[in-house]
Amino acid sequence: MSTMSSNVKGVGFLLLAILIISVQSIAVKWIGGDYSALEIVAVRSLVALPCTLLFYRYEGQRGLPTTPQPKLEYLRGVFLFLSYTTFMMGLAALPLADIEAIRFSGPLMITLLSVVILGEKVGLRRWLALVVGFIGVLLIVNPGSATFDLGSIFVLISVLFYALTVILTRKLQTYDSSATMAYYSSLVYLVAALVLAPLPAIFRDTSNAHPSVAFLIRAWSIPTLIDWVIMAGLGLIWAGWMYFMSRAYSVAQASILAPFEYVSLPINIMWGFLIWQEIPTMMTLAGAFLTLFSGLYVLYRER
Repeated sequence: MSTMSSNVKGVGFLLLAILIISVQSIAVKWIGGDYSALEIVAVRSLVALPCTLLFYRYEGQRGLPTTPQPKLEYLRGVFLFLSYTTFMMGLAALPLADIEAIRFSGPLMITLLSVVILGEKVGLRRWLALVVGFIGVLLIVNPGSATFDLGSIFVLISVLFYALTVILTRKLQTYDSSATMAYYSSLVYLVAALVLAPLPAIFRDTSNAHPSVAFLIRAWSIPTLIDWVIMAGLGLIWAGWMYFMSRAYSVAQASILAPFEYVSLPINIMWGFLIWQEIPTMMTLAGAFLTLFSGLYVLYRER
C-alpha cells in the first residue's frame, strides 16, 4: 500500500473515531441532568472493561493483562479518570462548541508539560505559539466577565490531566500494549467511581450547587431501560473510538493525522445546534481560531 493511500485510509479512520466519540458528549449531556457523573462512569466502565480484554485477545495475548510498571499504569488510570470526570462536569454547564474550543489547548499543554517533566527543548517560536494559544483560551473562558462559567475551569482541568496522561503514555509505550493500558485505565475508572460513590450522602443538598458540581455529587438512582442502554453504550463508544483511533495512527503518519483532530469542533458545533440550538459566540470562535492556529504551528514545528 502506498504512503498516500495509507494516509488517506488513516484520515478516514480518524474522522470516524472523532465522529464516534462526539456521540459520547451528546449522550452524557442528554442524560446528565438525571444521573450522577460517577454513576455514568461506573456503568460505562463495567461495559468497557470486558472490551479491553477482547482487544487484549485480539493482540494474541491470553489471560489478564500484566505490566512491569503497575504504579505508572495505576497513576495513568487516575489521571484519565480525573480527565474524563471533569470533562463530563464541563458538559453539564457549557455548550459543546465551547468545550471543544477549550480542548484545543491540549497540544499546547502537552508541549509545556514535555518541557517541565521530560526536559524536552522548545525554541522561541514554539514558546510564542504557546502564548498565542493561551490568549485564545482566555478569550474562550473569559475569566472575570459576566459570561464566565465555572464549567470552563473543569474542562481546562480535564485537558491538564489528559496531557499528563499523554506524558505517562510516552513512558509506558515501551513496556505495555494499548490494550494493556486500556485495561488498567478502565479498572481504575471503575474502582474510583465506586470509592467516590458515597459523595452524594455527604453533600445531600445540590439545589444551589453549580451544574457541574451537582452533576458530580448528585445521588445515584436506578436508570430507566433506555438510560441503561445509553450508559452501557458509552462503553461500546469508548471501545470503538479506541479501536479506530489506534487503526488511524497505525496506518498513517502522525504528522499527517494530527491537524485533522481539530475536525471535532465543527462536528460538535453541528450537534450543539441541531439538538440544543447552541450557537457559539464570536469570542468563542476567535479564541478557537487562535488556539487552533497555535496548536497547528506547534504540530508543524514538531514535524
